[in-house]
Amino acid sequence: MEYNIPENLFYTNYLVTDTPADINDDQYVYYDKTIPRFPDEAIYIYSVAQKKMIYTKGWEEVLGYKDGEITLKKVLFTTTEEYARFSNDLNENAIKFIMNHPEDLEQYSFVIELKKIRKDGSIVPLICRVGVLKVEHGKPSLLIGRFQINKNIRLGKIMYYAAYGPQKYQFEEYLNKKLFNYFAITYKEKEALEMVTQGLSFKEIAHQLNVSQSAIEKRILPLYKKFNVKSLPHLISFAYENLILTQK
Repeated sequence: MEYNIPENLFYTNYLVTDTPADINDDQYVYYDKTIPRFPDEAIYIYSVAQKKMIYTKGWEEVLGYKDGEITLKKVLFTTTEEYARFSNDLNENAIKFIMNHPEDLEQYSFVIELKKIRKDGSIVPLICRVGVLKVEHGKPSLLIGRFQINKNIRLGKIMYYAAYGPQKYQFEEYLNKKLFNYFAITYKEKEALEMVTQGLSFKEIAHQLNVSQSAIEKRILPLYKKFNVKSLPHLISFAYENLILTQK
């Protein structure tokens, strides 16, 4: 299997197609029997080589579309306007990072919280996770996406994302640089901010999280510039005002 994504070709141009899965195909039947699905969850499996969906399930429950209607284009383009550009850039850069790290590919994934538009026009808050399901010849051949309704998440103008995998710190740092101009924050950055509000120093936070102090500084200090704040108290105040942190 040979395929390459040129460095100058956007993920959204190369991979996003309007081809749905064939629900009568043997592959579809196989994954329908072997892929577990939780309530209020929709799943897709996308073939990178064939550039089409090969499995979709739960989409009528989550977005109001029949499983046979779902394409990767529809999954991406049902994102609400305020999240669409950020979501596309996150997808694009995360896939590029994964494609360039051929070892342990199936352990990589990324998460984003966003709003989707249901077929009836209503809005639904989702936690979305995309990862590598299968690797062939050192490249991802199948991607899997899981979209879980979560009405408890608070979605405002600050967007949340996370990166996972063997090189998760490099993965997250790469995404942070690519997405710096967005009002967005990672779960790791939020975790460090919450510990700051407990009165812990950067050194103490680093000890509790079993990372270096410089790793904590890299999570906190760039947020000053991103959110245009002048001090740590100002950053904490901004975090509460924008629901990054909530009073307990």
